[in-house]
Amino acid sequence: GVSPVSPIHVYTQREVYGTVGASVTLSCSFWSSEWISEDISITWHFQAEGTRDSISIFHYAQGQPYIDDVGSFKERMEWAGNPRRKDGSIVIHGLEPSDNGTFTCDVKNPP
Repeated sequence: GVSPVSPIHVYTQREVYGTVGASVTLSCSFWSSEWISEDISITWHFQAEGTRDSISIFHYAQGQPYIDDVGSFKERMEWAGNPRRKDGSIVIHGLEPSDNGTFTCDVKNPP
């Protein structure tokens, strides 16, 4: 049998502006008609301006935040979310011009 699937609605700001050297919060809130399970996962991706490839920069799974060990963000990121409050936000410190691009928040709530 096929298990029913319920959508998760994810909300982010369309554009976020920051100043070089400052910090910025990338907010990600979500809503689901289903109970938020312990297996919820949140992944942030970054696609630099003018490139086609996106890289995973942050992952939350099994109740733990993980900062991916790639790219220029690894030393400058902070988990600011709380899945129980339907929040998957992150903070990036020490903004650099190369941080300009598209950030995507992906939320999965199994089963």
